[in-house]
Amino acid sequence: MTETKAWDTYSKRKPERRATNAAGETTWFNWTQYPDHGPGAEVLGVGPGSAVLELGCGKGGNLAHITTLGARAVGFDMSLAQIKAADARWTDAGMVLHRTEATRFLEDSGEYFDAVFSVFGAVWFTDPEVLLPLIRKRLRPGGVLAFSHRPAIEGCYGCQASYINRSEDEDPLVVKRWDYEPERWEKILAEQGFTTASAKVLPAPPGPRKVGTLLVRAHA
Repeated sequence: MTETKAWDTYSKRKPERRATNAAGETTWFNWTQYPDHGPGAEVLGVGPGSAVLELGCGKGGNLAHITTLGARAVGFDMSLAQIKAADARWTDAGMVLHRTEATRFLEDSGEYFDAVFSVFGAVWFTDPEVLLPLIRKRLRPGGVLAFSHRPAIEGCYGCQASYINRSEDEDPLVVKRWDYEPERWEKILAEQGFTTASAKVLPAPPGPRKVGTLLVRAHA
């Protein structure tokens, strides 16, 4: 219940995705916390006929872009506010959206996917020892798992507290997240049976902000 409230709160605070990006496109894929920066959907290697799952789809911007590639796009989020926002903006995109939790969806789903991805989403906020085996079972042989989030703070690894602020008169809500260095992510994925695991920190774009983005990719 606390986590659901936290993500509903986050939905209210997170600004809407712009109508178009710098290239004038109405849909696009963004792995990083910076606009018009970093690689795109090519990381997933999907196209017409592919089945793609997003873990923690938020307001659906990345998932909507997946539909333009001719792929079946499925996403879920714990927050009803996020799901409603995604459905309202991308009504005609043809996405399949669910309000649920990551491990529950993966345990209950009978569908297999060519790619599973998470952008600052459920992979960051779920114990990888629990989540990764479930993801691997839902991926077709050779399927891609890719995810991104902020890099770990030096010396702060494993389960951490992540705070979601509310009003000035309310204490922040707390959810758990899992932070690891790139080399540790590669080892964890290998231990869970994934192959060709690679993890790297994408530098921030030129400007005052210096925190990059961790991008991880592996095959089932």
